[in-house]
Amino acid sequence: MDVPSLKTKVSPEEWQLRCDLAACYRLVAHYGWSDLVFTHISARIPGPEHHFLINPYGLMFDEITASSLVKVDAECNKVIDSPFPVNPAGFVIHSAVHEAREDAGCVLHTHTRAGVAVSAQAAGVLPISQQSTFVLAGLAYHAYEGVAFRDDEKPRLQADLGSANFLMLRNHGLLTVGPSIGDAFLSMYVFESTCQIQLSAQAGGPLTEVDPQIVAGVAESMRVQTSGLGGAFVWPALLRKLDRLGADYAR
Repeated sequence: MDVPSLKTKVSPEEWQLRCDLAACYRLVAHYGWSDLVFTHISARIPGPEHHFLINPYGLMFDEITASSLVKVDAECNKVIDSPFPVNPAGFVIHSAVHEAREDAGCVLHTHTRAGVAVSAQAAGVLPISQQSTFVLAGLAYHAYEGVAFRDDEKPRLQADLGSANFLMLRNHGLLTVGPSIGDAFLSMYVFESTCQIQLSAQAGGPLTEVDPQIVAGVAESMRVQTSGLGGAFVWPALLRKLDRLGADYAR
């Protein structure tokens, strides 16, 4: 789809954020986490205006480019004219998180089969893999209230999320929060892997759980050692992967 370039109409900082967010959409599609045109990834534009970038509703994730992303304010009003609409349900969830969390540079939400399946299990995430210990170090749950298009759900979602970076939306899917797009993506990679591993393990024999003291130790080590890992190490490698695939997201 031919969309006029915004490269010369926005600041260099916003353009870089647009390129990174478009890349994130392409990677979500590449790893099979997309749900046709549904679910969303949002990024906060630095500055006092409280502006955000979110996907143009109606485009597949592997179609999204830096220029097609929609710039909105906290009330979902378009800041730059766009021919594309914004999904109200998607904006309610993402705006709630950005409003409550100043550290939320990026919010990533998925409806994968594995994520929804584990979100429907009463026990939620089980401590049965190394990946699960990273998730359990900062995991919260939010009960299903129907399609999230009502503003009155925001306070409950914000309260449930608290300071966690992993949120399991019951009967709905997964959500991660990160200071950068790379951090949110890496967290979702670990979250999704945790759910896939859990379903595979449950199809076999009795499960062996990780010692609770080890899980607690992982939480402490993550606070001390792994801050910024996604943005600093993993994200550049993922961008190189997209370049090798010939993805034309940065336009």
